[in-house]
Amino acid sequence: MTTITAKTWARWTVLGALVVGLGSCGRHSAADQQGPQGPPPVTVANPMVKAIVDWDDYVGRFEAVESVELRPRVSGYITAIRFRDGQFVRRGQTLFTIDPRPFQAALIAAQGDEARAKATLDLAKTTLARAEKLMADKAISQEELDTARATVAQSQGAYLTATGNTKARKLDVEFATVAAPIGGRISDRKLSVGNYVASGTTVLTSITSLDPIRFVFDGSEAVYLKYQRANREGTRPSSRVAPNPVEVRLQDEPSYRWKGKMDFVDNALDPTSGTIRGRAIIRNPDGFLTPGMFGHARLLGSGAYDGLLIPESAVVTDQTRKIVLSVTPDGTVVPKVVTLGPLVDGLRVVRSGLTANDRIIIGGVQRARPGTKVKPIFGKIVPPAPGTGPDVGVVSRPPAASATAASAR
Repeated sequence: MTTITAKTWARWTVLGALVVGLGSCGRHSAADQQGPQGPPPVTVANPMVKAIVDWDDYVGRFEAVESVELRPRVSGYITAIRFRDGQFVRRGQTLFTIDPRPFQAALIAAQGDEARAKATLDLAKTTLARAEKLMADKAISQEELDTARATVAQSQGAYLTATGNTKARKLDVEFATVAAPIGGRISDRKLSVGNYVASGTTVLTSITSLDPIRFVFDGSEAVYLKYQRANREGTRPSSRVAPNPVEVRLQDEPSYRWKGKMDFVDNALDPTSGTIRGRAIIRNPDGFLTPGMFGHARLLGSGAYDGLLIPESAVVTDQTRKIVLSVTPDGTVVPKVVTLGPLVDGLRVVRSGLTANDRIIIGGVQRARPGTKVKPIFGKIVPPAPGTGPDVGVVSRPPAASATAASAR
């Protein structure tokens, strides 16, 4: 991109006015205006028209879908550790063994209490049945029958208590074997064999899932409003590959090689930062991506639309304005103020200020001056390499009002 100072631009303007004035007087020919060698040659071409897609770029961090801090559910001494630090574990895999003997002994005692309660209940039921027969013959009092019924009820309660205690002791025996509640990569062991652990207190290790993995980022309120209005107007882009596709690259990667899709947007904006949290789900089959890593994500900001692309070298800067020099059919240089968009494979997107029929100077910009004559030599803008964006099924116009990146479709 060429930069033109205000002083240089003023000289161009004065020179252009002088050339126009001399031409209107008819005192000199066009060749005289340009000097003895004639108009300087420049290379011109029409802007390239290509279907492109706008992207919005975000910086975010990877997070695990599931993360567990492993604590024991019973107290006791560790007798075995059955994993290597940092390895991948599957759900249900045995990780730690706590000495089960105290819990097995307590289970046997509970089973004995249950058997005794069962025998007492059976005896109470037999006694009640005998009492009911005797009551029919008027051989016992009503009070004795009521006592037999109450004994049965009490025995049933004692039996239920004993049964529940037996189940609790069985759970203690099961909990003596600590298994992985989820699959993923395990951290290092926090203690070794022989250490005493307290139920619900001691941290044994942690496990985080890796496939799939989440990518969490914050978006500005302006971008959120753009998406909301596009959704309401029905111009939000769609894809035959996946809804709301997201592409991510790591800090040392030149391309967006990790593919995923949006799966969550928060229900409120953060009032302190004016941003809203978004989340994408990314496939990570080989476990390369790790929670905590930073990445750059791009999210579709528009559907495919016909964009005008020009070389970056064809754009000149006049303080805050971006200008492209065009050539009229009679060879006169005319400046055009343009609004630029993002880069697409090395070419700059022009939002406004040009048409597909404009002949813009892409070579020899330094030899051209507004209002003067040039000798146009027709060239061609080199097509960019094929884009890497997803296959977009819906074409929408106009493009997004703003975007941080774009790709050719």
